[in-house]
Amino acid sequence: MKEDFYDILGISKNATAAEIKKAYRKKAIEFHPDKNPGDAKAEEMFKKAAEAYEVLSDPDKKARYDQYGHQAFEGGGFGGGGMNMDDIFSQFGDIFGGAFGGGFGGFGGFGGGGQRRVKGSNLRIRVKLTLEEIANGVDKKIKVKRKKQAPGTTYKTCTMCGGHGQVTKIQNTILGRMQTSATCSTCGGAGQIIDAKPAGADAQGMILAEETVSIKIPAGVVDGMQLKVSGKGNEAPGNGIAGDLLVAIEEETHPFLQREGDNLHYDLYISISEAVLGTSKEIETVTGKVRIKIEPGAQSGKILRLRNKGIPSINGYGSGDLLVHVNVWTPKSLTKEQKDFFEKMKNDDHFTPKPEKDDKSFFEKVKDMFS
Repeated sequence: MKEDFYDILGISKNATAAEIKKAYRKKAIEFHPDKNPGDAKAEEMFKKAAEAYEVLSDPDKKARYDQYGHQAFEGGGFGGGGMNMDDIFSQFGDIFGGAFGGGFGGFGGFGGGGQRRVKGSNLRIRVKLTLEEIANGVDKKIKVKRKKQAPGTTYKTCTMCGGHGQVTKIQNTILGRMQTSATCSTCGGAGQIIDAKPAGADAQGMILAEETVSIKIPAGVVDGMQLKVSGKGNEAPGNGIAGDLLVAIEEETHPFLQREGDNLHYDLYISISEAVLGTSKEIETVTGKVRIKIEPGAQSGKILRLRNKGIPSINGYGSGDLLVHVNVWTPKSLTKEQKDFFEKMKNDDHFTPKPEKDDKSFFEKVKDMFS
């Protein structure tokens, strides 16, 4: 089982943003590759801390994690699980300040002179899912147009910053000579500029290409939830890293079933004769059809609960139920013979309403639904 993000950083779920940042900085310094050269376990802890911080430092991601746990981000590369050292240093390198004396010591192409790897922009798409797909989980193949480096594009070291990504200036002030560093405006901090590009490529040597992306969507997702496929956004020029593909879930309306959290509701209509004599009915569920038995004397408003026939919890805590609402259908037009029958039954003792203790009121039924 995947380790809890709060446990990784050693904080409580009520930790403030400042406390989360402080805890991450402490862990990252402790397990930084420069302090633990060749230590695979320390490197793994360094990655875990960065993954935890990536989620808990983002209010939206933190809210989804608090509600759904790891499954809100897992599947098909969702979440931070696919983070590598380049991802970590490019996203969180500035959090350490001067902890390592002027940057990270040349790990993964970062450090020393302050060169950074540019990250491509994220892409956003919407994916429509049926209730059946949500209940069972699904693999989707989606065509996405994303920017990619054009074949034949080459880059060279930026002449302005010498490949460091930063330019240093020395100024004379009343306090003496002061040295300042800033991101190179020529290369944007990448340390590289374009050398040659083929026809059809843009100014950065990129082209727009269509690609089929496989997306593994876990069971139990909800409408409006956003999942992330790492590295499937727009690529970045030079030695940059690709952005992410953000997948927004859209739940399609089902013709028979209505969703309420992990529970499903189904309206079943039966005739007066079926209510009196009893019957069996075949109904739709998200996992196929099932047959249910209606006992003789069924009352309109009766609710039958089919355990675990709802939507699986995205946290992995079982499944919701399918609540079948029995509605006795009263005909609006009758033949003379039918009318005569019901006229005779008006004062018949068997047709006089006699509610029993087990015949709960509407409000009691609603209360039971949520208990």
